[in-house]
Amino acid sequence: MLACDRDPLALVSLAGVPGVESVQIDLENDASWPFSDRQFEAIVVVNYLHRPLFPHLARGLTRGGVLIYETFVLGNECYGKPSNPAFLLARDELLSEFGGELVVAGFEQGRLNRPKPALVQRLCAVRGESLENDIESAQGREEASSRP
Repeated sequence: MLACDRDPLALVSLAGVPGVESVQIDLENDASWPFSDRQFEAIVVVNYLHRPLFPHLARGLTRGGVLIYETFVLGNECYGKPSNPAFLLARDELLSEFGGELVVAGFEQGRLNRPKPALVQRLCAVRGESLENDIESAQGREEASSRP
């Protein structure tokens, strides 16, 4: 597993955890995507928004890889930080951004009450050719396994 953050203190708790590679990096100020030679089975982004990373996230998944993304949406300024519109998603933005390239397994947006009131958007999406191809492939495997 790879964990990255621009704040080295955010990574301290992961030091020495077996199987975890910690990378201190500022993904917003570095010239290029530092992981272009790697693909991941899962990418998780929480409470973070930097739109120029969107294409890298989608392309960074292996076939069958999962993207889980949750962050704040416009209107959250009523509840506190973040309140800058540059750091708030538009309505359905994650769905619009990733729904064409990835197969959306789940999407929701709305108000959370815990741990504190906030407006968020959540997406779970999978890299695949298409949902139809995945279903056909699974049906083919099922038929083959039921043959004598």
